[in-house]
Amino acid sequence: MATPKPPINTVLQGNCVDVLNELPENSVDLIFADPPYNLQLRNDLYRPNMSRVSAVDDAWDQFDSFAAYDDFSRQWLTAARRVLKPNGTIWVIGSYHNIYRLGKLLQDLNFWILNDVVWVKSNPMPNFRGVRFTNAHETLLWCSKQQKAKYTFHHHAMKAFNDGKQMRSDWTIPICSGKERIKVDGKKAHSTQKPEALLYRVLLSSTNPGDVVLDPFFGSGTTGAVAKKLHRNWIGIEREAFYIDVAKTRIDAVTPAEYTKATFDVSDKKRNAPRVSVTKLLEHGLLLPGQTLYFREREEQIAHVKPDGKLLMLGQEGSIHQTGKRLMNGAPCNGWDHWYFRDTAGQFKSIDALREKVRAGMQSL
Repeated sequence: MATPKPPINTVLQGNCVDVLNELPENSVDLIFADPPYNLQLRNDLYRPNMSRVSAVDDAWDQFDSFAAYDDFSRQWLTAARRVLKPNGTIWVIGSYHNIYRLGKLLQDLNFWILNDVVWVKSNPMPNFRGVRFTNAHETLLWCSKQQKAKYTFHHHAMKAFNDGKQMRSDWTIPICSGKERIKVDGKKAHSTQKPEALLYRVLLSSTNPGDVVLDPFFGSGTTGAVAKKLHRNWIGIEREAFYIDVAKTRIDAVTPAEYTKATFDVSDKKRNAPRVSVTKLLEHGLLLPGQTLYFREREEQIAHVKPDGKLLMLGQEGSIHQTGKRLMNGAPCNGWDHWYFRDTAGQFKSIDALREKVRAGMQSL
């Protein structure tokens, strides 16, 4: 029997726990949750010029106690876990007021924390009273449903956001301001609107086109707007009719470019390519039995290719990965990236280039 499909590209009104419990089990690829922070604000905050700061003082962010907040959080996280696919992931954002409580609950519910990502605000609100450090960041917890889940992560695509280097877990992004900040009658439509740049990284890194992205605290609809631009399906859950109207108007105004797989697919082509073993290189005559390979182009670190595709190095046999691991003092090693041979001109060439030749021939068949 096919798994029932959830309603997509729509905002569902109601209490998030009740609505989540009505959705099909194992039906969502990713959840982005921006829950109440329980800021515990007691008094108005004023700038030095005595103008009042528009802080987060909404009723939905107020709880009677930490116990009440924990109970609420446990309920929605439990309901969220039910609808998340086995290989899906959840992102939860918070501040120092709540993120540590949420982290404990996530682990208690058997989520597996993959990363804590720090959103560094390039333009944070100052601490006007000067009694604490300026709070210039928020934390996102990225979790899989289980420890060994085969979750989506576009490692290579994210390098483009860090000058071609491996993406770090500290993201410097400005808070919502200017034209991006949605206002109604001159006032902020939502007090905790997140920047689209933040959701862009979240969705691009951990979803694929056509995936279902759910936001149980939809607010002004940032998740839906970014999902639509990236050709992801989305589901919003929101209790307040005012926010639903704001979100719908915002998302309706988004016109994504026409979808083509070539344009929107950012998956690692190399990782998804057909598997090729060293024995295939031997069968195709691209490597020869007994041929010398050089680790990282070093003359002093060599191995010889055995007829069965293993390498013989200092009297020990192993795969290209195992022998490389020994030379790296036990650190993980992808042998395709580190073993080289000499071509007829005596120049070092990566064995990975030979693998690509085999793949090219397989694709032309």
